[in-house]
Amino acid sequence: MATLLTIAEPGGLRAGPAGSAPHGWPGLRLGFRPFYLAAALLAIAAMALWPAIFLGRVRPVSALAPTLWHAHEMIFGVMMAVVVGFLFTAGRAWTGQATPRGASLAALVALWLAGRGAGLWAPAWAFALVDGAFLVVVAAIFARLIWRARQARNAPVAATLSLMAAANLSFHAAALGAWAVDPMTPLHAGLGLLIVLESLIGGRVIPAFTRSANPGLKLRERPWLDRGAIAATAVGLGLWIADLPGAAPLLALAAALQAARLAGWRPWVARHRPILWILHAAYAWIPAGLALLALAAAGVVARSAGVHALAVGATGGLVLGMITRTARGHTGRTLQASRAEVAAYACLMAAAALRVAAALRPSWFTPAVCAAGVAWIAAFALYAWRFAPWLMAPRIDGKDG
Repeated sequence: MATLLTIAEPGGLRAGPAGSAPHGWPGLRLGFRPFYLAAALLAIAAMALWPAIFLGRVRPVSALAPTLWHAHEMIFGVMMAVVVGFLFTAGRAWTGQATPRGASLAALVALWLAGRGAGLWAPAWAFALVDGAFLVVVAAIFARLIWRARQARNAPVAATLSLMAAANLSFHAAALGAWAVDPMTPLHAGLGLLIVLESLIGGRVIPAFTRSANPGLKLRERPWLDRGAIAATAVGLGLWIADLPGAAPLLALAAALQAARLAGWRPWVARHRPILWILHAAYAWIPAGLALLALAAAGVVARSAGVHALAVGATGGLVLGMITRTARGHTGRTLQASRAEVAAYACLMAAAALRVAAALRPSWFTPAVCAAGVAWIAAFALYAWRFAPWLMAPRIDGKDG
């Protein structure tokens, strides 16, 4: 299969275009630093605030329905902050081009923060304007980066980022009543795009990281399986989002192909390396979530089971695994998870299992949802506690970034 992405371990990435001595405040030297921390803090705050919004104790000025606010902030707030932080960090190594840092990076973070505040304290039109602008600007910056580097192989990532921006704008248009569609549909589209992006990037990094952690390990390359799994996932999710016939069998096929793909990466060899097994465990939620969506499309289970398997288990798990691994590498530290990180991984996986169980067993709903929320907060609180000092300090090896 043609290489879509060039991804290396964080510690091995080339220094980037500047190649200069460290300069500027450490917290704004690379995109991962402010955006990873901001994402973790929002993951905590948004989940802590969610019960009050759901019960009507707190009402967003934007007048968004509680479920819409919750889903939007998790997908386009928390998860996209991590995606942007990752791409503006890895993109420097992929292309050899400068990515935002210093004042320009601070301006992007400020725009993202303004979007979060506008969702609570501004009218809907202002929320749409400020929040919608963030991903449009980010997509334009990343597309320009890829264009200047003449890297067609990374175009799918730039295209996915642009589609995420379009999905977010579509959500705001629907929420404002300017487009006659259920606002949840663009949110599901955003989640679907994240799963496709995770399939693309996960298919490169997880086998590569597994090989590097197990010298001599041979993993059989099956390009047809990679292409088939990604294509079936994209088309199956597209049919599901559009509520078109044929979603159930195609999602079931995608689940089977994704499961076979994961099995080919030999996840059992990662059992003694938590910083690696979290990526395998999180990716396993993709076939599980697709299978649950297939059952939901067939009317067997509630739709929210598959949605939360993909959103909490797959996306939340892969996010937590990558923001620990890449933050360690890019701050000059060893790729070895501490006890705090292992505890965070366990909490995140527990949150996914509990939230899916709540959807499958209505009698468990309230206690399971509450426990899932606590576990989610604990996972990201542990991350913030462990990594905030590192993210705001210079690399321990004295390098830039």
